Amino acid sequence: MSDIGASAIKFYSGLKSPRGVGNEIGMINPYQKQEILGVVKKFYRKFYADRNKRCYVFGINPGRIGSGCTGVPFTDADALENVCGIDCPFHSRKEMTSDFVYKVIEKYGEVKKFYKKFYLTATSPVGFTKDGKNYNYYDSKELERKMENYIIRNIKAQIRFGARTDVAIIWGSGKNFQAFSRLNEKHKFFDKIIPLEHPRYIMQYQRKNLNKYIKKYIKTLESCI
Repeated sequence: MSDIGASAIKFYSGLKSPRGVGNEIGMINPYQKQEILGVVKKFYRKFYADRNKRCYVFGINPGRIGSGCTGVPFTDADALENVCGIDCPFHSRKEMTSDFVYKVIEKYGEVKKFYKKFYLTATSPVGFTKDGKNYNYYDSKELERKMENYIIRNIKAQIRFGARTDVAIIWGSGKNFQAFSRLNEKHKFFDKIIPLEHPRYIMQYQRKNLNKYIKKYIKTLESCI
């Protein structure tokens, strides 16, 4: 039986982009680039080289600047190098979602302690663009419908290599939680799913209440241990 890190590396190394999403939709699949896969392998070997089951956390889908650049969910190049201690051959500007997540991780304890208990991923492991901007899998009903089987298949694949199925956390308490809830009700991935406001929403619209949301995140994370 492979450890979680090896399973995650195998999963991302073989991740194919979905077909037939429409000519107007661009695709963000960082795992097709060997230099990004090299970073991904270092990350999962460093933090997931064991068989301990973890609480899974699902975001929406990769964006261009954060995980769309590094291949590591919710982690921009700055966090990868300066917090995770992994050399990154490419650089991007600091990304708001990653900034919030690593503030939470710092408050929780430190990266090794956090990743020993939690596995961060996304409802859709590939991201999208439209008109040069980030686009979410649920931003059109047509794209959400086209993505459903792809999403289900990849959630199941990740669950098999190390998920606790009693509880999962969903980052994105609106449409992402609604979409995930519908799939979870049908396919019974997890016994319970807990929504939290998405980090980008917090950083963009609730920055004055940052400490309140960090405390809310910590409380939710600790309740799942």
